[in-house]
Amino acid sequence: MLLAIDTGNTNVKFALVDDSGEIVKRWRIATDARRTADEYAVWLDQLIQMAGFRRSDIKAVIVATVVPRALHNLQLLASHYFDCEALIAGRGSVGWGIQLKVDEPQSVGADRAVNAIAAQSLADGDKLVISFGTATTFDYIGPDGSYRGGSIAPGVNLSLDALYAAAAMLPRIAIEPPPNESVIGTTTVGQMQIGIYWGYVAMIEGMIARMKAEIGKPVTVIATGGLAILFQQHGHLFDRVEPDLTLRGLAHLYRNRET
Repeated sequence: MLLAIDTGNTNVKFALVDDSGEIVKRWRIATDARRTADEYAVWLDQLIQMAGFRRSDIKAVIVATVVPRALHNLQLLASHYFDCEALIAGRGSVGWGIQLKVDEPQSVGADRAVNAIAAQSLADGDKLVISFGTATTFDYIGPDGSYRGGSIAPGVNLSLDALYAAAAMLPRIAIEPPPNESVIGTTTVGQMQIGIYWGYVAMIEGMIARMKAEIGKPVTVIATGGLAILFQQHGHLFDRVEPDLTLRGLAHLYRNRET
């Protein structure tokens, strides 16, 4: 069994992947670059047992990270507690296997490259991948699976935190769809919900339309990240929602590694 680890700026996501490549269990924990391998192991060991598995069932570990300082302790987790060397996405036997057709390929985040790999396994033709995380990213994947570039916008929760921190009279609110489609609110909280929700819907719709026009061909739009379903409920913006896209990409990368 494979342990796939996706380290983002906000959360570290773990998934148990069986020999067929299917995710059988997933967990997440807040990202903290100071968290030690021992701390990960204590937390993870309990969850593995609660899921009906044993630590010894895990024979390999693969990691994608956009938090370089967290990598060392995840490598120690693999070597000390799973008796294997962690495979690092994009390096060695798990090189991308796709072209990064951008001016600075070395700066492409591991999560975005892995998402491109997963998207290529899910759909033919040209693809857009929209990922809702600390940042909201829009990525164009060519019909050959190559990463062609994209854009980065502040994430929804990041925008909410900035609004709360900078405006003394505004309360902290949770991101949720407004009760109706009106964009004229009559309370402060209602106006904030409208601004953040329908404002992001408008941005997403606009970015998709602009990218499709620039590509000039039919495009499959794939969304991932915890907030993708929330926006799909009212906007119907995407052709498919894949919450585990990055983890699935890691599993695909592992299955197709050089041996």
